[in-house]
Amino acid sequence: MSFGEAFAVVFLLLMAPAVGSFLGVLVDRLPRQEDVFRQRSRCRDCQHPLAVWDLVPVLSYVWLGGKCRYCRAELSPWHLYMEIAAFGLAVVAVSAGGDALQIWLSAVFLWLLLALLAADLIWFRLPDPLNAALLVAAVGVSVQPGQIGLKAALIGAFLGVVIFLALRIGYQAIRKREGLGLGDVKLMAGLGAFAGPWDLPLLLLIASLGALLASVVGLGNKRSTAPIGLHRLPFGAALCAAAMLLWVLRQGYII
Repeated sequence: MSFGEAFAVVFLLLMAPAVGSFLGVLVDRLPRQEDVFRQRSRCRDCQHPLAVWDLVPVLSYVWLGGKCRYCRAELSPWHLYMEIAAFGLAVVAVSAGGDALQIWLSAVFLWLLLALLAADLIWFRLPDPLNAALLVAAVGVSVQPGQIGLKAALIGAFLGVVIFLALRIGYQAIRKREGLGLGDVKLMAGLGAFAGPWDLPLLLLIASLGALLASVVGLGNKRSTAPIGLHRLPFGAALCAAAMLLWVLRQGYII
């Protein structure tokens, strides 16, 4: 690895917690339809603008004891989790090897999966900008040497969207209610482009088993008053987690 590539990798690791912080902003604001870039960060309780030293990834949360500096309200810990997880995914991307471009593409792809997973868990929403960015990143990963290639990526994206759109329409026609969100259909463009036509069934199997397990252990929407079997589950989160696992499997960590 050249000096330039080594620098790019080190920079990736140093920037990862900040990227996680920004992903937290996207997850927090996009579902609320708030401005992502121009609006200053504020405490959700007292609305006081946050200073730069209140926004240092990981360190600010620890230094402030998980509370707002100004009103002492409890801060949601998932922002901290996003920062730590983003760094962990960057380490995983680096450990998979490849040149600097491949490492960065892998990290961006994993970061977007993380953001979509968090958005679905928290809001039951899969924001369009994140879905679109995931599709671009998935295609970028797929055309790298040793990957599935552009043709397989496009076929996988097409099949993913068509299958989920058919499921959405069919379920709605039979049960007379929505069972699969349109965001999940859009998500499958990026996931299908990553999985390709041959690994798409494996991706869906892993996601289905994960969602079933989550339902069994009570990780569904406990606030719902729906009868048993009708509780909402963030299936988009299961799909994103399955894509992360499939990415790991392809690196040869497990098989």
